[in-house]
Amino acid sequence: MLPRGRWRACYHGNYRCDGLPVKILALDTSTEACSVALWDDGQVDERFELGRQHSQRILPMIETLLGDAGLGLGALDAVAFGRGPGSFTGLRIGAGVVQGLAFAADLPVVPVSSLAALAHDEPQTRVLAALDARMGQLYWAAYLRDGPRLRLVGLEHVAAPGDLSVPEGGGWWGVGSGWDLYAAPLMERWPDQVSGWSAQRYPRARAVAALGAEGLAAGEALPAERALPVYVRDEVAKKKAGG
Repeated sequence: MLPRGRWRACYHGNYRCDGLPVKILALDTSTEACSVALWDDGQVDERFELGRQHSQRILPMIETLLGDAGLGLGALDAVAFGRGPGSFTGLRIGAGVVQGLAFAADLPVVPVSSLAALAHDEPQTRVLAALDARMGQLYWAAYLRDGPRLRLVGLEHVAAPGDLSVPEGGGWWGVGSGWDLYAAPLMERWPDQVSGWSAQRYPRARAVAALGAEGLAAGEALPAERALPVYVRDEVAKKKAGG
């Protein structure tokens, strides 16, 4: 049975909205930031904290958020989550919580790239999103803003700062913990292409909610059991091993 009578199952097993106003619970635990948000037909309410106790904080934050809105899980249309890349532990916590909530309320889920969420909150037109991937590497993706929407240029990937590249053209702007760590060498490499960077920015649930609403309208929602993390590092390793 599909949630609330307003979802259609597509042939590939996804769900899509029939264009009605929606309520989406969103969360992101992909970095040291932990946040939850409620999307209510374009209006967003968010709770945001910095720290490493995501497993203890995420459910109370959700309970407070929904309680303040006077809503239960049954009033929602979907759950969106930052699917990665990011902290392996944080991504597993987020995916586990989302699966539990979605199964309990029979809701579809919408996976959202944590790098896309990071870029979404940056008002620049050309955004280079970078997250610290440890081991001297960065999770990296380039985005172009086309009106209100973001377009990924190339692929999300993980690499050492010296192995990264910037798409053609100038006016690129950096954002994310990767820039907090490596801004000086990155700016030195691309003085004519990168205009600057924004410090201390994190993927946030408010951006996951907005991108989740877009994904929901585009038919990108999935059944709860497919709420899985995307690590990127593992995927790159598998591709190299497979030739």
